Amino acid sequence: MVQENTRSGFVAIIGRPNVGKSTLMNQLIGQKIAITSKKPQTTRNRIQTVYTCEKGQIVFVDTPGIHKAKNKLGEYMVAVAERTLKEVDAILWLIEPSPYVGEQDRRIAAQLKDIGLPVLLIINKIDTIKKEEILKVIDSYRRIGDFAEIIPCSALRGKNTQDVIDSLFPYLPYGPMFYDEDTITDQPMRQIAAEIIREKSLYALDEEIPHGIAVAIDLMKERPGPRLMYDIEATIICEKESHKGIIIGKQGAMLKRIGSDARYELEQMMEAKVNLKLWVKVKKDWRDSDFLIRNFGYDKKDV
Repeated sequence: MVQENTRSGFVAIIGRPNVGKSTLMNQLIGQKIAITSKKPQTTRNRIQTVYTCEKGQIVFVDTPGIHKAKNKLGEYMVAVAERTLKEVDAILWLIEPSPYVGEQDRRIAAQLKDIGLPVLLIINKIDTIKKEEILKVIDSYRRIGDFAEIIPCSALRGKNTQDVIDSLFPYLPYGPMFYDEDTITDQPMRQIAAEIIREKSLYALDEEIPHGIAVAIDLMKERPGPRLMYDIEATIICEKESHKGIIIGKQGAMLKRIGSDARYELEQMMEAKVNLKLWVKVKKDWRDSDFLIRNFGYDKKDV
């Protein structure tokens, strides 16, 4: 039964690439949904996750990092981020704990100036600096923006993340919940599986290849039998033949590692055994092809 004082709303998580947006969202809902990596531009679609408690419901929308687009995929990602800002009730702007405000953050501040929404500035990664440095960061950002709240936290360590939740609810409208209490995401499992495989690829490959890989799920079906089991077949797409060799590795060792890491996480998430088969294909310059971008799940009609 929804109480009269229940608040429910949509909250965008924005910021430069690699400031920890996906890590924070995963921490807030207590379950991993968004892909995380040391490399920038890991989030390519808006990922909606749902936090529900007795106060109400917060639907978090994780946006691609706001950046200068270098190809058609980049243009798609920027458009997704900008559209998201027009469809939410409040904004969490994540920054790194540096008193120097760079060009990208100044551009974000200018974008937020006339948006007419409460903006909560989240200073992430505070475990990497001394306490007295945080005041310098706050002072620098107060000069370029008007914030409803400023909250220092560490998404990775889970420090002060509950403060983010508590601070958000007063800015959300009163109203019923948008999703059932047990819903944690609106993402289809195929898309989550693709993102997990891509994440494990990025981790395993580290600095060896550029960021231009995608994952297509070719098959995902439940296998009949007494035990819950899924057969998943997926293709890792890269842009060059030389990248394909690196992804497969010597005697297939790298691809086996990616498959093993991805299988373990998929089994934890799906609570079932997973038979995972991976292939690697080259699609030259796929990030500049409208057709291929759409084929890998990044549809311009969604923008």
